[in-house]
Amino acid sequence: MHPIDFFWRAAQRWPERTAIDAPDGAISYAALANQVAAIAAGLVAIDPGAQSRVGICASNSAGHIAALLAVLACGKVWVPLNPKSTPPEIRRLIDATQPSILVMDAACTSLLEGAPGARILCGPMDSSPADGTDAPSLAALCARHAGAPRPALSLPPEATQAIKFTGGTTGLPKGVMQTYRAWMANISNQIHAWGFDEHERYIVAAPITHGTSTYILPILAQGGCHVVLPGAGAEAVRTAFRERGGTACFMPPTLVYMLMALPGASRADFPHLRRLIYGGAPMPPEKIREVRDFFGPVLGTTYGQTEAPQILTAMRPEDFDDPRNWASVGRTTWFSDVAIMAPDGELLPPGQVGEVVARGDLLMSGYWRLPEKTAETIVDGWLHTGDRGLIDERGYLYLKDRLKDMVITGGFNVYPVDVENALGQHPSVHECAVFGVPDDKWGEAVQAAVQLRPGQQATEAELIRFVRERLGPVQTPKHIHFYEMLPRSPVGKVLKTAVRERALSAAAASDA
Repeated sequence: MHPIDFFWRAAQRWPERTAIDAPDGAISYAALANQVAAIAAGLVAIDPGAQSRVGICASNSAGHIAALLAVLACGKVWVPLNPKSTPPEIRRLIDATQPSILVMDAACTSLLEGAPGARILCGPMDSSPADGTDAPSLAALCARHAGAPRPALSLPPEATQAIKFTGGTTGLPKGVMQTYRAWMANISNQIHAWGFDEHERYIVAAPITHGTSTYILPILAQGGCHVVLPGAGAEAVRTAFRERGGTACFMPPTLVYMLMALPGASRADFPHLRRLIYGGAPMPPEKIREVRDFFGPVLGTTYGQTEAPQILTAMRPEDFDDPRNWASVGRTTWFSDVAIMAPDGELLPPGQVGEVVARGDLLMSGYWRLPEKTAETIVDGWLHTGDRGLIDERGYLYLKDRLKDMVITGGFNVYPVDVENALGQHPSVHECAVFGVPDDKWGEAVQAAVQLRPGQQATEAELIRFVRERLGPVQTPKHIHFYEMLPRSPVGKVLKTAVRERALSAAAASDA
């Protein structure tokens, strides 16, 4: 069995049920299955090679879901490309994976300009090409291959299903090879943890290129429906819950807070909600109290990494009934082991702090064409997450901090070295340090400390604009602190911890 078989079996069982409720119409399981089979046949006609890569650069849409399922159906490897990225970042990922086919929204044409690979338009399901491109649409591909049989796969569990990138907007990107085995474990765990069934109406709020992708097949496997929004933002999400029967959703804490802050917002706006799953960033205990007071006992969360997607541990709504668990990310799910390891490799007993490590079916097979990085990360079968934490005597995992220098803001991973490299390109910047600070809206906010070159000047707005143009909005600092001299160690290394502590002290003083 392969991950796509969850969908094929659901389409056989519930052919007339609605699989996707999109702004331009509903799509039944039978109709979606025909679309997926036809698109898969079209992809194979363009490139017959098994395990060749297909990049998808698109916003959330019914076409995006159909294209993703088709990639899975024909034995190719999905490479998600964030449409909010910059052209250099997109090109870096394309150069690394060399996809033979690129599926894109018309709005993403400029992002992919000059990149090799056959083009297919994801956008509205019509056959009209976008201005300036002769790429066929998904609808044209469906029409050309209408009636195609469902592909038969014979790839092993260790074959690669997706290459998803973590970090690497500068330097060499790390493409995480997620296997069929890992996807099967994820699907099974999502269904088990959240109790998804045929009555589920999942609000597609977070990007399919990111966390939402891990919910596509679990919902479809159980005969549920994906509700695609006509636009982005908290108001669109609230409207979908209020008017379109939403029952479940995955989103970063930032969006949860935004929903609560909407004018006139109340629990009545979410009449059928039973699973509000957050991830990608921590939620402080005081915020958990506020969210549960507003939404009721529907909150859940998971812990995972791209290297072990989404659900190494899970905290179900009933786990949140005990306030002792509010700082936890839950207990270990099926098919994996999660433990705490000391620097010498010894596994630690309950209550002791060390590095969080994991092994089992959820783990990646490695980093794409980076065997040395893979060997550094997976040692004796254990994935070294770079997170520090403890497991209590009941089996609940509590994260303390990160060994790896990463900021999680609004559900997205930001690596400070990438932002530092961009800031360092400004002619007035002598040296800088980038770090994250707790933020009510974003979970963590990216901030920077900058030491200018002697005699040079630059404003905060100028430097923020400079980074935004190179890396996009997610990695751009929300605030920049200026120093005549950055604090340093005796050997001249910038003390990032000291810089961050000063930023926190300044924020606390301004709030006092």
